[in-house]
Amino acid sequence: MKIIGIETSCDECSVAVVEDGKRVLSNVVATQLDIHRPFNGVVPEIASRTHTEWIWPVVMRAIADAGIQKSDIDGVAVTNRPGLVGSLLVGLSFAKGFAYAISRPLIAVDHILAHIYAAHLEHEIAYPYLGLIASGGHTIISRMDDFDAITVLGTTIDDACGEAFDKVAKHYGFGYPGGLAIDKLARMGNRGAYNFPDPSLHKGEHTYDVSYSGLKTAVINQLHQFKNDEGDTRPEDIAASFEKAAIDMLMKRVSKALRDEGLQRLVAGGGVAANTYLREIAGSLPGVQIYFPSLKLCTDNGAMVAGIGYHYLRNNLSSSRSVNAYSRVDDFKKSYP
Repeated sequence: MKIIGIETSCDECSVAVVEDGKRVLSNVVATQLDIHRPFNGVVPEIASRTHTEWIWPVVMRAIADAGIQKSDIDGVAVTNRPGLVGSLLVGLSFAKGFAYAISRPLIAVDHILAHIYAAHLEHEIAYPYLGLIASGGHTIISRMDDFDAITVLGTTIDDACGEAFDKVAKHYGFGYPGGLAIDKLARMGNRGAYNFPDPSLHKGEHTYDVSYSGLKTAVINQLHQFKNDEGDTRPEDIAASFEKAAIDMLMKRVSKALRDEGLQRLVAGGGVAANTYLREIAGSLPGVQIYFPSLKLCTDNGAMVAGIGYHYLRNNLSSSRSVNAYSRVDDFKKSYP
């Protein structure tokens, strides 16, 4: 069963063809990084207009790279939530028309579930496990009992992890995208140069939750209050100390959730899952099997959408042509009649 997956939730225009939820036949990613670089962040209007220009040639390239014809496609999977509504609508509208034109079912996919599924494209992973999504828009710790059976245990109460990386990088001029720029700088810095605080949350109510707004404020506005010595202020040390605080905060909650849920497998996804320090710390968890997608599957891509789309279609689940796009998803409701 061959599924074409369309991903336009933010600034990546990506289309892939995946066979039987596992074998990636093609995965085309048209990035808008250079377009948004002058703004040090994604401009939603520019993103959606660019998707409109790129979506058709990217789809045609994905089909050609897969070595198939449109008639070989068994289903059309597309991200419809969460994300930038303008960008989502471009992909969703195209997917509706394309599915209708080739007389194939439409499968609307949740972006969060697709990111968690990304590691399944490259690894055999048994359920249940603890799922970690860390990206520019989301930070979620969850229990996964099946490909779409998710129980959210913890999330951010304000900024997402990747968002904090981007804003710190933007403030200090480290580069764009911020996560990659900080990762590179941090490898040359001293993680102990600054002792940034872990937020104080009400433990009973927010056992697995994280908060990045305070950390972001400390790094940007109160930097010298947390310096451990009188040495020079080096960009590398700021990046390394911030990265350590941001990842350590997340991994403390992940470790506790693994213990409390009695789970021995951790699956990560999202842009921050490409972070070198996160992979290092996760890999040191005793007695835990760790699964990360390859770097190309951490960022937004059509392969993860097509991959999870296969499982919906295999279970005879498809979406109505009236399905809409949503900027947020709070309850992971199904998009199937």
